[in-house]
Amino acid sequence: MTPRTLIWWSTGAASFVAAQLALRENPEAIIVRCETNNEDPDNYRFEADAMRRLNASVTLLKSGEYESVWDVWQKRRYMSGINGAPCTSEMKVAPRLAFQRPGDVHVFGYTADREDVERFERLKSTYFELIVRAPLIEHGITKAASLAMVERAGLKLPRSYAMGFPNANCLQTGCVKATSPDYWALYRKHFPENFARTAAYAREIGARLTRINGERRFIDEIPEDWPVRKPIVPACDFLCAIAEMESV
Repeated sequence: MTPRTLIWWSTGAASFVAAQLALRENPEAIIVRCETNNEDPDNYRFEADAMRRLNASVTLLKSGEYESVWDVWQKRRYMSGINGAPCTSEMKVAPRLAFQRPGDVHVFGYTADREDVERFERLKSTYFELIVRAPLIEHGITKAASLAMVERAGLKLPRSYAMGFPNANCLQTGCVKATSPDYWALYRKHFPENFARTAAYAREIGARLTRINGERRFIDEIPEDWPVRKPIVPACDFLCAIAEMESV
């Protein structure tokens, strides 16, 4: 079979820019998203807007065993720990492994920010058998630049960025891979009911999801006056213009 180019879509700004760049190189590339049933409703609005802009569609993959992130947590009685988060492995990794073929080129929306570069390096070492690309890293495009490029494309960003979240995912429950109290304090501020539900279940199964002064703590132990992070300000430099010209 002819190798495919798979663009792994995650309903955010970086995914959009990565898709723009990849589709320019290969108009036959397939945009793929693993459905977790855990996204903020505005993410789906952004996805629809983005697909119209790209003149493309999304191929949805779903778990054959679990309906949602909550379903995984409740059936596994496990949220996150040293072995990672089962919601990721069951709702994202397993469907991807079932869909991919040998020789496929996998395009991811990792940005040129240091943390994302390190995450991409870990991905390559973990899944060393895959052919992987990160167009934003290749072009030196940071998260702030990707936000600006989305706006310059005439699209309204997912509302989560204006709230201060660096990524747009998992806002129905909060991302249990996040251990920073900064993240959970921000999530509590904007989604208090969802936070309370996640915090209560974490208590029920003994999942200490955050670290404060190096110690694992329950997220409802984060002080109410914990400072929350400010939004990333969209900012483009000359690299944005170069990438935009290449994706026209």
